[in-house]
Amino acid sequence: MTSNQSGARRGDAGQAAGEHRITHADLFDAEVRPHNERFRAATAVGPGDRVLDIGCGAGESTRDAARVAVSGHVVGLDLSPAILEYARRVSDNEGLRTITFVQGNAQTHALPAGGFDLCISRFGAMFFADPVAAFANVRDALRPGARLVLLVWQDHGRNEWSWAIRAALDVDTAAPATSPAGTGPFSLADPDVAEGILTAAGFTDVVFTDVHEPVFYGPDVATAYDLVLGLRHVRELLADLGPALAEQALGRLRATLAAHETDRGVHFDSRAWIITARRP
Repeated sequence: MTSNQSGARRGDAGQAAGEHRITHADLFDAEVRPHNERFRAATAVGPGDRVLDIGCGAGESTRDAARVAVSGHVVGLDLSPAILEYARRVSDNEGLRTITFVQGNAQTHALPAGGFDLCISRFGAMFFADPVAAFANVRDALRPGARLVLLVWQDHGRNEWSWAIRAALDVDTAAPATSPAGTGPFSLADPDVAEGILTAAGFTDVVFTDVHEPVFYGPDVATAYDLVLGLRHVRELLADLGPALAEQALGRLRATLAAHETDRGVHFDSRAWIITARRP
């Protein structure tokens, strides 16, 4: 397979995964509901706050902020135009008028200097090509004394949802490969690394709070199977196996999901950090 063919295949997988995320937006929100409750409390949004939500996705965290910042304003920033259009539609249907959704990359997007009192990100800040540059850009968009509140995954080995699914697909259960810049879902997992990035970007008072909650993949195995099968990294792993091995892997995936089914649905263990910091 040529590099062009591989790139096209992965691009198709990314587009399909984005469509899958919109179709199952409610279930993806339910996946991390206990995490979100902890995160929402940590953000401590005020009624008049101007809030920036980076990597906002379908906009649940943006809407949570807007319900509190009734005399302020909330900007949700994300790369995907399709997901942002979904987020706008849901917000309009709820009658939330203090939200603006903007397409852009927080690493390079022109943000108003000192324009925000608070920056938040729920699992959306781990994918920057140059994280120091990205967080420096965010810092400049915050007024002095403003806060940064992030929710990020801890190490791959502490997240059963990651290693158990890789094991079911019979691939290397070590941490997924990252780019030379260290981007990926676990790029801020190491507190020393994450604090170094934020300090280099100009933040102070960096604090880590442990979040140990399960992730929810659906009320039953069939729903969980459909959800997991549509994830971009799962699609890519299956494509790398070839048809025969992929069929065997799908059987193991079903068995793994069934082993995690309880009377409350299909759950996997997970660990995350809430990271808080401040612009001096």
